[in-house]
Amino acid sequence: MSWHCTGLSWPGEGPADGPVLGWRGDDVRRVSALAYGRELGFRAEGERHCVGARGNPCPLVAVVPVRSTGARCPECARLDRAHSVAADTLADDPRPYRVYLAWFGPGTVKVGITREARGGARLREQGAVVFSWLGRGPLMAARRTEELLRAALGVPDRIPYARKRAVRGGLPGTEERSAEVEGLYRRAVALEGTGWPKALERLPFEAVDHAGIFALTSAGAPVRAVSGLVGGGVVAGRLVAAAGPDLYLETPADGTVVLDTRLITGWQLAAADARAGVSVPLVAVGAGGVQDGLF
Repeated sequence: MSWHCTGLSWPGEGPADGPVLGWRGDDVRRVSALAYGRELGFRAEGERHCVGARGNPCPLVAVVPVRSTGARCPECARLDRAHSVAADTLADDPRPYRVYLAWFGPGTVKVGITREARGGARLREQGAVVFSWLGRGPLMAARRTEELLRAALGVPDRIPYARKRAVRGGLPGTEERSAEVEGLYRRAVALEGTGWPKALERLPFEAVDHAGIFALTSAGAPVRAVSGLVGGGVVAGRLVAAAGPDLYLETPADGTVVLDTRLITGWQLAAADARAGVSVPLVAVGAGGVQDGLF
């Protein structure tokens, strides 16, 4: 049976819960828990194909670009987005949502929304180093609050992923990490009575710090990142940290290399010697080279 990676996720809420890689083989699905300090290695085989939409396979089995983080052909990407919260097509969704404030590094904060049932998984998937809930309520009230903060306070709701990766390279101490989020929280609640949706319940400030879960404070600053796989190319090393979709691998020849696991979806992967190093294209961290999604 051939296995295809379905991406990295952060299902647990506890301080010891790390990331897992998802796999699909024919009609079978499984996950592999990742642990810091362990070696891993894989080799890409064949070509990269579209991962489909909404859990359904791509009818065209289309080949997709190796540098795209989406791994979907144009038609599957359209279908997938049509059913997303970001597309504003779910206005009648009865499920409760939460508004959050997230910090990715010095000077980099954003506002966003997520389904309440997902807990903090959305924040870990984005690579948020610190976050706090702001409020909870119906989807459209959460969306209006997001728009209010963007218009009144100039807070973005999207940050390019390359920026998130760049600013997490040198993190300040715990108190400094939460201070910027707390300052934004106070500015946000000051807007109550001036456009704050009545249906949104304000939640108390509580900073949740992911630096320990991500192991960022113990990892060396990476200088290179994988820009895309190639057929026969190997990625291998010792896992030292992870944040969002990124894995930080310590390699013998290239130092600490960052792999955005969104780049490995759509590939058929086989096991490789964990000491084989990296034989796929690399770029300097911050130099681009990846078709980034807004994340």
